[in-house]
Amino acid sequence: MKLGTAGLPSDFNKPVVGIISRTPLPLASRTDRVLLREDVPSDAEELRGYRGFLTSARSEKSYNVVPTISSVREIDHLKTGDIVAMEPGNGFIRTLYRPDSSHNVIFATERCNSNCIMCSQPPQDRDDAGALTERNLELIKLIETAPSRLVITGGEPTLLGERLFTIIAALRDKFPETYLHMLTNGRLFAWPAVAERLAGLSHPNFMLGIPLYSDDPTVHDYVVQAKGAFDQTMIGFHQLARHGIRVEIRVVLHSVTIPRLPQLAEYIYRNLTFADHVALMGLENIGYAPRNMDKLWIDPYDYQDRLESAVEILSTRGMNVSIYNHQLCVLRKSLWKFARKSISDWKNIYIDECEHCAVREQCGGFFKWATKLHSQHIHSLPPVQ
Repeated sequence: MKLGTAGLPSDFNKPVVGIISRTPLPLASRTDRVLLREDVPSDAEELRGYRGFLTSARSEKSYNVVPTISSVREIDHLKTGDIVAMEPGNGFIRTLYRPDSSHNVIFATERCNSNCIMCSQPPQDRDDAGALTERNLELIKLIETAPSRLVITGGEPTLLGERLFTIIAALRDKFPETYLHMLTNGRLFAWPAVAERLAGLSHPNFMLGIPLYSDDPTVHDYVVQAKGAFDQTMIGFHQLARHGIRVEIRVVLHSVTIPRLPQLAEYIYRNLTFADHVALMGLENIGYAPRNMDKLWIDPYDYQDRLESAVEILSTRGMNVSIYNHQLCVLRKSLWKFARKSISDWKNIYIDECEHCAVREQCGGFFKWATKLHSQHIHSLPPVQ
């Protein structure tokens, strides 16, 4: 979850994770709560017992009873029940979980063993496994009502090793009915022990989302910038299948992957028929993508022939296929039934051209950072006849 804001920290030197409360609570109910106010209390006793205190007011006063961040720049998005992490040093307040959202994530690590040319979350080479695992286990403890869906993402979660399995086990034990989807490049599952360890957790409602960018190993390895990645990924798929672990195949569509998209669809059908789902995904213009856009950009309107061919190859043979991150006005109507509203609510927008569109409610819209670069064929559509 990338929602966040910042202010001036005081009275703490390690991250604090707690549940937002916009109203004062009795002392006995404060233990795991972060009080949020627009003013500052006159008496420190008003803050005693809370896990943290946030205020948009400017204050140079140290209360010495609770971790505090004052002069918080934006607080309107923070609601009672949201779970946040307060960070010392930079005073950043990171929203980790929102009970009213169906797009919550567990962010496992910033490290990755790939370096994809269009990565939306560029990897960082630092050892964050211990700190983030501690934060995530505390987050799991604080979630009060079972969510319908959670996503584990990164970075590359499998680099956590045993810590990842601890997180999955904690989610399994507390929320066995919650659908858990983990985004991974799948490469480490080429080692049989890793797939076997994951299978041994026996999570009852779990799926992996793994990218495959081409049927040509050199193209896939170029996209992920890692030699041998294609072979590792394919071995990983089959190791997971041996253990009955459900997988989704993800294909990001851009000028490197589009030319062989029908061939990739045929390859998936012939070699990975066990996949539960294939997601054909529009490019997200953030992270590495903007700097590589000269290599990546192709108007979605212009690749519809190959997209339709790939969808037909998979769907007519009984495979479950979806189109993500595309607007209905740039897709042929034959593709609409495969298009999903897939963009997370916190980064989803509609632009001016969408204002009077009759199918806006059915359309997935845009990433909020796509306002400067999107299809040249965006337009309002009349009511469907």
